[in-house]
Amino acid sequence: MAKKLWEKNIDVNPEIERFTVGRDRELDLLLARYDILGSIAHSTMLESIGMLTRDEMTALHEELRNIYGIIEEGKFIIEEGVEDVHSQVELMLTRKLGDTGKKIHSGRSRNDQVLVDLKLFTRHELKGVCENVKELFDALIEQSDRHKDVLMPGYTHLQVAMPSSFGLWFGAYAESLADDMLFLQAAYRMCNRNPLGSAAGYGSSFPLNRTMTTELLGFESMNYNVVYAQMGRGKCERNVAYALASVAGTLAKLAFDACMFNSQNFGFVKLPAECTTGSSIMPHKKNPDVFELLRAKCNRLQALPTDIMLIMNNLPVGYFRDLQIIKELFLPAFEALNDCLQMATYIIKRIEANRDILSDSRYDAMFSVEEVNRLAAEGMPFRDAYKKVGLDIEAGTFTPNKDVHHTHEGSIGNLCNKEITALMEGIYSNMEFEKATEAERALLNR
Repeated sequence: MAKKLWEKNIDVNPEIERFTVGRDRELDLLLARYDILGSIAHSTMLESIGMLTRDEMTALHEELRNIYGIIEEGKFIIEEGVEDVHSQVELMLTRKLGDTGKKIHSGRSRNDQVLVDLKLFTRHELKGVCENVKELFDALIEQSDRHKDVLMPGYTHLQVAMPSSFGLWFGAYAESLADDMLFLQAAYRMCNRNPLGSAAGYGSSFPLNRTMTTELLGFESMNYNVVYAQMGRGKCERNVAYALASVAGTLAKLAFDACMFNSQNFGFVKLPAECTTGSSIMPHKKNPDVFELLRAKCNRLQALPTDIMLIMNNLPVGYFRDLQIIKELFLPAFEALNDCLQMATYIIKRIEANRDILSDSRYDAMFSVEEVNRLAAEGMPFRDAYKKVGLDIEAGTFTPNKDVHHTHEGSIGNLCNKEITALMEGIYSNMEFEKATEAERALLNR
């Protein structure tokens, strides 16, 4: 069994090891490729300050790229008795390169090593989330434009209120995603800062070139203060979780609407047949299970910032093992949200809107405000117009005029979808994903 990086002459109690290692071997597989990228950058910097010879750096890079290939093939494992991905990579380097492999840890700690892995992982995963948010946004705008003239009831207090439209309904969720993208942009910029070189949180006596590793890894800047770099663990995950939760909140609300509007009592939309399930005893049922599960998953994701905060909120400065538990909550969240986004996009692209809702007389009263406004525009005081229409409704003599003319910005007749799209495009185009992609590609081809 491999020795721990920190182990000396005392064997670790197996139960203590089981408890302290937790799910690290499983979850660290998600970080493996980023550990390689960080190690290539770090060893390049070590050579530049004379801690490695050019031949040692070349040998390390060759072997690190070999390990990266194993990871890409899905064959990388963390062996029994090895604590984490950092230990496994160093073990593989040492087996292959002997003392050269042992030199790669100079000037860094597992603390800043996992920090840089988490930052690189999060940066990559946020890119995927942003791409999926943009795809759903585009589907919603397309449906909004297609249904801009299809009226539906708007509700307050779940009471029929005023005329709305499917153009407004689809477009509202599109604009909500544009605001969510602002959170994602802030999260991306926060995680796109280099902690490498902070070591255990107090720097190093080696003359490390942190600017160099920042540039090699394609970070926007570094976490300058080494103490704050370590303090940022947990905080970064929490703030990214807020961005994920913001997206999840939009999806959960959309899912609730879709489930409600799909029910027979509403009949506003029809979900694709392949996206519904049946009942074991009721042959007529077409259940919106996908949206129900999406709603539940997204509601759970909205608890993620609180879960993380409760783990890290009362920790003083410095590293503590409590932070390990955050990985168990944080790393799987991206896959969960992306799954929900992809399911939502698939259904939104195929959902069918009822174009004949207003033929049902139960919705006649929603045109009452239109009549009040018409009378007020003709000169009748608003309060008198309000009273007259109210009395007509009570007397059963109100006849709705369903010809709606709303022209102001953001209304039924003026959706502002071009402006909403420009808002989203402006945020999305400033994310600068390509800089990080090019930097990672360059490390693997140096």
